[in-house]
Parts: sequence; structure tokens; C-alpha cells
Amino acid sequence: RFFIIKESFLLYYAESEKKSFESNKYFNIHPKGVIPLGGCIVEPKEEPNMPFAIKISHEDFHGNIVLAAESEFEQAQWLEMLQESGKVTWKNAQLGEAMIESLEAQGLQLAKEKQEYLDKLMEETEELCLQREQKEELERLNQVLEAEKHRFEEVVRELRLEQEQIRRELELTARSLKGVEEEKKELRSLTQSLQKTLEELSLEKQQMLEMLEENESQLPPPTSPSKEQSPIWGLHCSLQQIEEKMQQLLEEKLLAEKRMKENEERSRALEEEREFYSSQSQALQNSLSELTAEKQQTERDLKAEVKVRMDLEKRLREAEEALQSLEQGLNSLDCNKEKEEKMKADVSNLRKFFEECIRNAELEAKMPVIMKNSVYIHKAA
Repeated sequence: RFFIIKESFLLYYAESEKKSFESNKYFNIHPKGVIPLGGCIVEPKEEPNMPFAIKISHEDFHGNIVLAAESEFEQAQWLEMLQESGKVTWKNAQLGEAMIESLEAQGLQLAKEKQEYLDKLMEETEELCLQREQKEELERLNQVLEAEKHRFEEVVRELRLEQEQIRRELELTARSLKGVEEEKKELRSLTQSLQKTLEELSLEKQQMLEMLEENESQLPPPTSPSKEQSPIWGLHCSLQQIEEKMQQLLEEKLLAEKRMKENEERSRALEEEREFYSSQSQALQNSLSELTAEKQQTERDLKAEVKVRMDLEKRLREAEEALQSLEQGLNSLDCNKEKEEKMKADVSNLRKFFEECIRNAELEAKMPVIMKNSVYIHKAA
């Protein structure tokens, strides 16, 4: 017999078919017999009159089929081929196709998931780049705030020095004003004493004039100058001295009044200067208080900004670690339940991170409206 294995069937022909097959390279579709190999047990068999025998058995066969090869090598080849072909059954074929379809579906699903993860990875990488840019912007703002803080400290220092100088000038003005007040009191007392002296001299002058009139009326008219006129002459001299003294006192009084006016004007100028310095000192004190409050607010803002930046850096590091873990999981060929759970956790953490970033971005976008509403509310109030 001439045998051909076709898939899971063993076809046999007459021995003459071998030449036709070798010359034409195709087999006849009408064999002498067909032996189905699916589920068959193929094993070597030792027969006394048939060396290199092969036994084919099946529970549905009525007997065993015994074949023989021409050599031990061919026997081994035929055994291997028959055993392999016996595995090609309809059930195995269906199972194999199902497995192939399942593997293809799994491959497509994995490819789809990989593509989705890669897309997410790209989006998250872009978000991380944006976060890095925001971090750089925060660092720049931090430097600007530090420079602003130093500027505020310089302004506060200058204002403190200016306030100290104004305080010294104010103390000097107060001392000058006190001296002017004392001089004013002295001039006022001097003026009063001069006024009293003038009144006494006026009274004395009046008395001298009366005495002079009485003496002139009692004496006869003089015929020639004599020593009798000496009392009248003495009175005239005394009167002239009194007038000269009164004139001198009047001049001193006028000089004292002039000095009093000058002192009053100086006192008024010093008072105005003191009020000016006081108002300027108060304004400087208010400016200093405002700058101190602004400095404290700036420091609080800086501390809050630094805290937010540190939290953001921590979250960025966690997101980068999660992304690296995801990338390693995607590039890894081994896929088990533990890795899948870890990848799901990483994706969940990244999702929370970017949702929080989105919320912060929405708040920043709505901030101008919030500030506008607060201004309108303040104006209405």
C-alpha cells in the first residue's frame, strides 16, 4: 500500500499510486480506504513476521489496524506523524480557533489599553510639563516677592530713620518754643514794670508841674537874674530829667513790645512747625503701620505660597512616580493581578491629581469675577 497523511486522516492507495504521486505531485481524491486518526492510539508493535510494525487502535474500531514500515527510521517518522495527526480533531480545531480568537481579542484589547495608557501618559506628561512651568512661574513670583519684601524693609528702615529725625527736630522745636515762652514771660513782666515806672514818672511830672505853677504865681516878676530863681530852675531841670527818663522808658517799652511781637511771631511759627512735624510724624507712623501690616501680609502670603509650592512638588513627585510605574507596567510583558491592581491604583491617584489641578484652574479662571463682585459689594456697602 501507498499511504498519505492528510490532516487527521490516513489515506491508502495501491502501490502503483506512488509513481503517479511522485511524478504529478498531487494525490488522488479517491483512495482505496480512509482511516480517521482523531483520538486514535498509535504505538509500535512487535510482530514475528512483520518487523517495524505500527498499531493503530480506537475504542470505536472493531479491531486494531496494523501497519509496517520498511526501516526503523521510517517507523519512527511514521509514529511521530501519526501521533501528531491524531491530535487534529474537530473538537481540538474548534478549541484552537476559539483560543486563537480569544488570544487575538486579548491582543487587540491589550493593544487598545496600551494605546489608551500611552495617550493618557502623553496627556499627563503635557500636564506635568505645564505643572513644571507653573512651578517655575511660582519660583519667579517667589523671587519677585522676596525682592518686594527687601524693598519694603528698606522703605520701613528709611521711614524709621526719618521718623527719628523728625522726633529729634520736634524735641528741638519744643525746647525752642519753651525758651520763647519764658522770654515772652520775662518781656511781659518787663513791660509791666516799665508801664508802672512810666505811670509813676507821669504822676511825679504832674506834681512837679503843679509845684512849678505855684512857685511862678507866688514870685514877683524878676527884674534881674538872681539866686531866688534857683528853685524854679531846679524844678525845670528835674522836670527835664523826668521827661528824658520817660522818653527813654517809652523807647525801652516800644523795644520790649517789638521784641514781644517778634517772639509771638516766632512762637506762632514754631507752633506751626511743631504741628507740621506732628502731622508728618503721624503720617509717617500711619505709613509705617501700613507698611508693617503689608509686610506681615506679604510674609504670610510668602509662607502660604511656599507651603502650596511644597505640596505641589510633593504631588508632582508622586505623579511622576506613578507615571514611571505605569510606563514600566505597560512596557513589561508579564501581566499579573498584583501589577494590574498597582496600575489601577496609580491611574486612580493620577486621576485625583489632575482633577484637583482642573479644580484649581477653574478657581483661578473664576478669580477675576469673584474679585469684581467683591469690589461691587464693597462699593454698594
